[in-house]
Amino acid sequence: MSRRRTLSDAGVAALRPRAARYAVPDPELRGHYVRITPVGAKTFVTVTRGPDGKQVWTSVGPADVLPIDKAREKAREVLSRVRAGLTPVERPQTKPDTLGAVAANYMKRHVAANGLRSRNEIQRCLDKYVLPALAERDFVSIRRSDIAKLLDHLQDTHGARQADAVLTILRSLANWFAGRHDDYVPPFARGMGRCDPKASKRARILDDDEMRAVWAATEENDRFGAIIRLALLTAQRREKLATMRWSDVSLDGTWTVPAEHREKGTGGALVLPPLAFELIQRQPRLGDNPFVFARRGNGPFSGFSKAKCELDAKLPPDMPPWVIHDLRRNARSLMARAGVRSDVAERVLGHVIGGVEGIYDRHSYRVEKADALRRLAGLVESIVNPTAGNVVQLREAAR
Repeated sequence: MSRRRTLSDAGVAALRPRAARYAVPDPELRGHYVRITPVGAKTFVTVTRGPDGKQVWTSVGPADVLPIDKAREKAREVLSRVRAGLTPVERPQTKPDTLGAVAANYMKRHVAANGLRSRNEIQRCLDKYVLPALAERDFVSIRRSDIAKLLDHLQDTHGARQADAVLTILRSLANWFAGRHDDYVPPFARGMGRCDPKASKRARILDDDEMRAVWAATEENDRFGAIIRLALLTAQRREKLATMRWSDVSLDGTWTVPAEHREKGTGGALVLPPLAFELIQRQPRLGDNPFVFARRGNGPFSGFSKAKCELDAKLPPDMPPWVIHDLRRNARSLMARAGVRSDVAERVLGHVIGGVEGIYDRHSYRVEKADALRRLAGLVESIVNPTAGNVVQLREAAR
């Protein structure tokens, strides 16, 4: 029987299955075969030896889809690569992860997995400040200059504090990514922060004139204005105030501040003074929205940056910069000024009491905290309405 001089598409189609798998060589290309299985499946394959002498079989493609001319073309490339010591087929280059993809993975595997309380704020900063500018950039291609440009923009439009908050998030994101990749080096350096490192941190409080100005600017008592006033009257964080639910406030004016997972401490049950309770009672209920300071839809108040800018526009132009958290520090200082015991004031703020006292003293301090807030409200009212003739009772409640 004479050897075939060529192998055509018709010849491949005419090959019949046998009881065992067999291969038919391609006369035009050494090392190229058609392999036929007992069920009739036909595949173009190559076989050759690499530089180490080992035989390498490679599937080129199904014969019922791939014409033999194309099969030979692919087979020649495979045979050449194997003989050169390369992989039979060039592996497709993996598309680099974008910052958007890395950020999503970071939120899932680090922030959410560890139950970080700052999860919402991290997501907000990413969505608002980072992703619009850099979401489609290859993460590893982002350089220090790119980050500096972003921070400059944030400093100019949203302030140095917001720029530094974003810098902290990006630094954490990059360090997390570096812990999962061998060759990545985060592009950060000392001195990239925008706030003055020599400035005293956590030292700003408003003096009496500034408190009067802020109080007067929130006279309309809209949602944000009420939150600002309550921050001064209760010493609670803005997030706690913004997410206050109607179910957290009892009819007698007791606000039970909920504690979240991983949170160190809260003010607990606070009997609100009338001035603070009235601010809450004035808020309208929006359908079935459970939040006191509700927004349209089904969520709590948001948009602090915009509302704060609008409030600052109503204040004296020469008033030094301040942030909402300064009011918490203000309230703590005013409680000391009103004669509230330090340990009681710390419990109002929700600070964890350390040492033996924190371990063994399980007293609720409900009455003492109520007295502290009453004193605080009385002093605030005497400051913001100095002509009202308010008398602040400084007698300490019995323990």
